Formats: sequence, C-alpha cells, structure tokens
Amino acid sequence: MSYNILETRNLVPDVNLMKVEAPDIAKAAKAGQFVILRIDESGERIPLTIADFDVDEGSITVIYQVMGKTTKQLTTLKIGDTLQDFVGPLGTPSDIRKLGTVVMVGGGVGVAPVYPQARAYRGAGNHVISIIGARNEEMLILEDEMAEVSDELYVATDDGSKGHHGFVTDIVKDILDSDQQVDRIVIIGPPIMMKVGAGVTAPYGVETLVSLNPIMIDGTGMCGGCRVSVGGETKFACVDGPEFDASGVDFDLMMSRLSLYRPQEKEALESYNKKCGGDCKCH
Repeated sequence: MSYNILETRNLVPDVNLMKVEAPDIAKAAKAGQFVILRIDESGERIPLTIADFDVDEGSITVIYQVMGKTTKQLTTLKIGDTLQDFVGPLGTPSDIRKLGTVVMVGGGVGVAPVYPQARAYRGAGNHVISIIGARNEEMLILEDEMAEVSDELYVATDDGSKGHHGFVTDIVKDILDSDQQVDRIVIIGPPIMMKVGAGVTAPYGVETLVSLNPIMIDGTGMCGGCRVSVGGETKFACVDGPEFDASGVDFDLMMSRLSLYRPQEKEALESYNKKCGGDCKCH
C-alpha cells in the first residue's frame, strides 16, 4: 500500500507542510500523536508529529523542518506522488480535559504540534492562552491558525521583528507573575527551549508538560532508541510519551543522545547532495 500526497507547500524557509491521504489514521488520530513515514523501500523511518487531521477528507497533515537527507528528499515530492510507508497514529494522546486555563507554548516548528492540542483544549472548554515564537517574523508559522483556536495569542521573536522582543519563556513568566490562574502549561519546541521553559515554571508549581523528540526508529517500544530519563526512570517516548511532566525530564541526557549520530547524518546529507544536487528522488 502507498500513501498519496494531497498537498505540499513551503511555509517559511526550510519548513514545509505535507498533507497525506491516510483515512484510517485520520479516523483514529488524536492531538499529541505522531506518525512514522518512509519515502521508499531503502529510505529511513522518520517520526513527525501530526499537525492536523481531517476525518472527512481522510487526511493527515505533517509539518517538517529540512535538516537532513530524508527531509530534504521530502521537499522533492509533489502532489500525486506517494510515500512507501505512513504508520500511525503512534504515541499516547495528550491528556485533554477541562482544567480551566491552559497556556500553550510553541517555539519554531514546535508550533505545529501545539496547534491541534490548543484546538482540542479549547474544544474541551478551557481558556487557551497561546504563545508562539521564532527567530524572526519570517520564521513564524501557523500564526493565523493559532489565533483561531486560542482565546489569547502572544507572539515573540528573538530579534523583535514581531511581537515581544525576546523569548516565549519571557511571556510565560509574565503570565505566571500576574494574578491570572494557570492550571497547565504545555511547551513544545527545541529541547533547549523546553529545558529553559521547565526551569521558568518550576518555582510556580504549575503542571508543565513537554513533548519529547528523541531518536526514534520503530515507534513501538521494541528498539529502545527513543529512551529518555523521566523522574530517574527510563521511559520510551514512542509508547510512554511523547508527552511527559517537564519537572522530571533529564533534558541534558536527551540532547546528548540526539547528537550521537550527527556525523552519520551529515555524511548522508552530503552524499545525497553530491549524487542528486538536492533535486531528485534517488536514494
């Protein structure tokens, strides 16, 4: 079975959206889950968080950042092309229920998985405050979509080109320092951003959740590649997560593991660029 590509487009530099025909996955998908895709028989398996799903259309939307060989190869695919494998939904769905006020924080491509969660939390009757950020205005994604599913939306850019001049965590702290009741905070983005965010919220005692993106291979807990340390215990992000209580996550360990195969990833990308010029679908 192959999976048809229904839409593909560039959102901002090096960040693309792809919509894939996968009706069975769309029927079962919930906020916080992910898929694993493979372009062809010799391709690697890569996990991507579900950014959106449409049961009527039978589609799953993923948003990815072009970082290595496979994500660069994905950019060469067009509407009508197919993927060899598209497996999901995987992972434990987010714990969506009525809590009161939920603060959703997305940094960079992390805004993509924040979007369906914000929509779900609001649908459950919560007051949703969303904070999204990027290096600059040009790199912000899904701003309009986030505005639609949020009661309040704040924007932060590192260079001050839009919204708050600084980091999303600055706004989180401002909210926590105010008199507003906050019942849960969800932070998704680069590991260093989630680590800093966990440090900011810890003194306030507000439940803070993060979505971890360690090295992942089979997505079923069999390979052990996605192991992380949470509260001193080994967990597998693909089946126990990807969402965990930020207060117990060993971010330093996760970041060190993420860099384990960087030389091989660099070599694979250089080989692909040399062979294809980055403009073909060969392996």
